Amino acid sequence: MALIVFLRGVNVGGHRTFRPSLLARDLSGYEVVNIGAAGTFVVHKPGPRASFAAELRRRLPFDADLAVCDSRDLLRLESENPFHTQPPETDLVRFVTILTKPVRVRPSLPLFLPAAEDWLVRLIESRDRFVFGVYRRRMKTIRYLGGIDQVFKVPATTRNWNTILAVIRILKNRK
Repeated sequence: MALIVFLRGVNVGGHRTFRPSLLARDLSGYEVVNIGAAGTFVVHKPGPRASFAAELRRRLPFDADLAVCDSRDLLRLESENPFHTQPPETDLVRFVTILTKPVRVRPSLPLFLPAAEDWLVRLIESRDRFVFGVYRRRMKTIRYLGGIDQVFKVPATTRNWNTILAVIRILKNRK
């Protein structure tokens, strides 16, 4: 079964920068496919999860939190799409936050960040290790996306819904 690996906090604002495409090439024995610059990888032949994660960490030029999911978890997201009931609004971006580990207590949703009429991030739904939401394209939004960690009390990383759909396409084309 393929794994999906999401690196947390890389290639953002000039910090912890690297070239994911080169890392994917270095890990070609695992049949790694890089998606974008944010550290999203589809690993078609990972072998034991812990061994692959150790090899990935060894090759990174810095320490990074990893959120690792099975391919079936992402394939399930497409059929359970939490955004299907809402037409896309032009000023909102759909996203998925992947929690690095399961959480015990979940906040009541929807949740608005900041909690005001002029919110920038709206958390819509939470399933397993995935949190779904929308954000407004504003300068301060990144701060509130980073605050999802504090809401769920575990490290988390966020990807645009389009990135998740790209991962799903790669998984489906491989079958």
